[in-house]
Amino acid sequence: MKRTFIRLSTLILLTSTGITFAADKDTEGFRPLFNGKDLTGWKLRRPDGHNSWKVEDGVLKNIVNKGEHGTDLVTEDKFWNFTVRYDFMVPDGSNSGFYLRGRHEIQILGDYQRGQPSKNGNGAIYNLKAPDTFASKRADEWQTVEATMIGNKITVILNGQKIHDNVECDKATGSEIDNKVKEPGPIFLQGDHGTVSFRNIRIKELKSAAEPGK
Repeated sequence: MKRTFIRLSTLILLTSTGITFAADKDTEGFRPLFNGKDLTGWKLRRPDGHNSWKVEDGVLKNIVNKGEHGTDLVTEDKFWNFTVRYDFMVPDGSNSGFYLRGRHEIQILGDYQRGQPSKNGNGAIYNLKAPDTFASKRADEWQTVEATMIGNKITVILNGQKIHDNVECDKATGSEIDNKVKEPGPIFLQGDHGTVSFRNIRIKELKSAAEPGK
């Protein structure tokens, strides 16, 4: 009985250790862009605008009343090749966007009831390409994204489904910070209309291709 207990304990320890190692490997090289406490590392796109963002219980929220528009947030750091991961929650009808390099929008839209992808729907590379499959979740559920941009190519996984695979995007998609698509740029959270929430925003810079001018 004692030997059985020891073997069982060892197995549990090894299993839990394996899970820990897997988690460590999964997050290796990523660093947080949002610390869960305040807006350190971020700034308003237009400093003279009102701030519609606040942090509550580790969640970054853009609070917008009906008929109003929110304000945009951008990171102080700029990036070239990277993988970025984030969670978001968007009520039905709310509209926002997560911009890669501040120029290429991954659309955020509360469109679960629509039931089909479109060029301006949730997960779309806005007005450029619709998702390959409809992967939106309900308004009260957190959605997860992993987006990779290398050179001018974008790959996106939404809620575990690959919806864009190495899509060429050599132009800004609208409401961009500028048109300098061959230069590094910030991560940009759009404060459009309707409330949206973010958490677990983290990034891993990639070395697979040289940064312009280097």
